[in-house]
Amino acid sequence: MGDVFRYASGKDAVPPDVDGFRNFWHVTDTPGRKRVLLESGINSIAEVPAVDGPRRAAVLIRSSPWKAGSEQTPWHDVFSLEVGHVRYFGDHKPGLGVSVGQTKGNGALLRAFERHRAPTADVRRYAEPLLVFRAVRRGRSPKGHVEFCGVGLVERAERLVQWAGENRDTFTNYVYDFAMLDLAAEDDCLDWRWIEARRDPSVRIDTALKLAPAAWREWVEKGHAALPRVRRRVARSRIVKIKDQKPPAGSPQAADLHTIHRFFDNRKHDFEAVASAVAGRILGDGASYREGWLTRRSGDGGADFIGRIDVGRGTAGASLVVLGQAKCVTPETSISAEQIARIVARLQRGWIGVYVTTGYFSEAAQMEMVEDRYPISLVNGRELAGELRAMANEDHNGDLVACLEHLRANQAAIVSERRPEEVLLL
Repeated sequence: MGDVFRYASGKDAVPPDVDGFRNFWHVTDTPGRKRVLLESGINSIAEVPAVDGPRRAAVLIRSSPWKAGSEQTPWHDVFSLEVGHVRYFGDHKPGLGVSVGQTKGNGALLRAFERHRAPTADVRRYAEPLLVFRAVRRGRSPKGHVEFCGVGLVERAERLVQWAGENRDTFTNYVYDFAMLDLAAEDDCLDWRWIEARRDPSVRIDTALKLAPAAWREWVEKGHAALPRVRRRVARSRIVKIKDQKPPAGSPQAADLHTIHRFFDNRKHDFEAVASAVAGRILGDGASYREGWLTRRSGDGGADFIGRIDVGRGTAGASLVVLGQAKCVTPETSISAEQIARIVARLQRGWIGVYVTTGYFSEAAQMEMVEDRYPISLVNGRELAGELRAMANEDHNGDLVACLEHLRANQAAIVSERRPEEVLLL
């Protein structure tokens, strides 16, 4: 995904690269089969009479943004690949003399839509994938280069009225919502052998399916209900799985985390001093961090501790207010998006948040933070235990409890009712 291919008019499949770009004809070449084309917006590979039933290998989609809004292409396709969505307009136009569903492209997508919405896996396994490309400009000409945007299927199709031409003539067309699938298991690559197998009439569909992306196979098995799991979401690559937020069972780090929890279990307000110190170590990695103060037990307004990050120096420097939240819970406790939202709601321009816990953050909470681009750092139990163990080794001869006692003892001296922005004056 994201690779740009040279789509040269000569259609020479021999050289792997042309003009410094991968050769589209070389990559998609299948000996003994006709070329795969991107001449139109919607390009169907010919159906084959396979041994276990007819099937179409794929439908290739080409969007040309540089034509959008013209008389030839009076629509604007929308690509939101970071959330796995493409909104694509069909190929009906004024004056074609055929009904909206009888154009070559609309007909192909509507047939695909029937299989993409099929209620059984027996039908879905024959469904044709959509291979989505968009024309990109390289050099002076907008033609001749296409970017691969991934594998999709038709999630919705609806009719709408559009207008085009100098006289603003109205006409009916279809608009499609494509669900773009997650190819993370394949390192965002498509194995062309899958398409070749689907084009080979001697290959059974179940054999070809083994070469499909993992997300496609899951969708075939579970249908529309699987889309939330298999849809491409760039944010998913930044999500830390729950098992990776916990120390391995029986490990020294797991013992440390349970020690930390037991130490603060009946005095959880004291945990804020520890959270502030750990946040300072993590946020200060590559920047200058200054601890501010702890807030009082009541009326803290969603922040348990205040800090400051300084970047740059002199007139080229800037300072950011840090609002911290501390939550001492059992290591098996999940922190939800609603819990994090309390500190997010307080953030102002030039402020960032940090949430420190002995538990872990749910994947849904992490996804919301990433997709909404909230400036907040999430410190889970595993990271917390690791940092405190390092502090104990550095300053307390490896005695974790002595380290915790030292941090707790300093708490009373750093409690304040000052406003968060006053940390910039320190």
